[in-house]
Amino acid sequence: MCENAMSGHLKKLTIDTGRSETLVVCFGEMLIDFVPTVGGVSLAEAPAFKKAPGGAPANVAVGVSRLGGSSAFIGKVGDDEFGKMLAEILRLNNVDNSGMRFDHKARTALAFVTLRGDGEREFLFFRHPSADMLLTESELDKNLIQKAKIFHYGSISLIKEPCRSTHLAAMKIAKAAGSLLSYDPNLRLPLWPSEEAARKEIMSIWHLADVIKISEDEITFLTGGDDPYSDEVVLQKLFHPNLKLLVVSEGPNGCRYYTKAFKGRVGGVKVKAVDTTGAGDAFVSGLLNSLASDLTLLTDEKKLREALLFANACGAITVTERGAIPAMPTMDAVQELVKSSRS
Repeated sequence: MCENAMSGHLKKLTIDTGRSETLVVCFGEMLIDFVPTVGGVSLAEAPAFKKAPGGAPANVAVGVSRLGGSSAFIGKVGDDEFGKMLAEILRLNNVDNSGMRFDHKARTALAFVTLRGDGEREFLFFRHPSADMLLTESELDKNLIQKAKIFHYGSISLIKEPCRSTHLAAMKIAKAAGSLLSYDPNLRLPLWPSEEAARKEIMSIWHLADVIKISEDEITFLTGGDDPYSDEVVLQKLFHPNLKLLVVSEGPNGCRYYTKAFKGRVGGVKVKAVDTTGAGDAFVSGLLNSLASDLTLLTDEKKLREALLFANACGAITVTERGAIPAMPTMDAVQELVKSSRS
C-alpha cells in the first residue's frame, strides 16, 4: 500500500495551527521492524520476514491521531525508500510529518524482532549509525515544538550524539513554551553500550518530566532490583517534586498511578491477546489524547481514573491484532470496549 502511494514527490501534511491547542508532538525514532511470518521462532529459525513501521514515539503519534487527536512527529530517517515509506505512513494516518528530516548518507534504522517460543523477545538492530541518531539541533522545527500542548519522548534518542544534544534542546524549547513534558523510557537494553550507561542516561532527564509512564520491568532495572510492586519504592526512588503524574503499566492487569495528592490502581480490560507489540504505545497515546483535551485530570482523581481506564482499553484493543500502527484503535472502538467492560 505505502510503496505504491510513494510515486511522485513525497507529500507532507501541514498542521492547522488552530488545532495546536491539543497538539501532541512526539520526538524520537521511527524505523522498520522486520517480524517473522510465523510466530514462536528465533530470528535464525524464521523462514521469512514481513516489514512493518516501528518506533515508539511514531507509534504514539499515530495512536493519538487514530483517536481523533492532533499529533506530529519529529525525527530523522534515511533519504531512502524505507524513510519515504515511513513519512507516507504518517501522512496517511493524519500525523503532521513536517518535522521529519531525511539523511542523504545514513540509512533508515532496521530492527529484526521476534517473540520466541519461550515467550522472550529477541531483537537485532541495524544502526551503525542510522539516520535517527544523526538529527542535529539546527534541523529541529522549533515552531512545531512550541505549538505542542504535550511534548512526548523516549530514551533511545539519548544513546548517541548528536541526537542526544538535539533531544535535550527540543525538551528545553518545549518547556520554555509551556508544553507538558511526557516521558516513556521504553527501555531497549541491546541498543545501549552497557546497563550502567542506560540507567545513567535514562535518569539524567527524569527530573524534567511532568508525566512519566514506566513498566514493572523498568522499575526493577532503574532501582537496581527493587520490588516493582512496592508503592514505597516508586514514591521514594522514582517520584520527583516536579512530577504531576507517574503511571506504572501492568500489561493485562491494568496500571497504577501516583500524583502528589493521590495514588491508586485501575484494572485491565480483558481481551484475547494475539500480539503485544505496541500495546504500551497505544496506552500512552490514549492517556496523552485525554490529557491534551483536559489537563485538569492531573488533579481530579475521578477524571484521571476514567482516562486510565480508557488508556487500558487502548492497549487491550492493540493486542488483539498484529503489528503496532495497524492495530492502533479508533475512539469508537475504545469507547465500545470500555462500555462492554462495565456491563
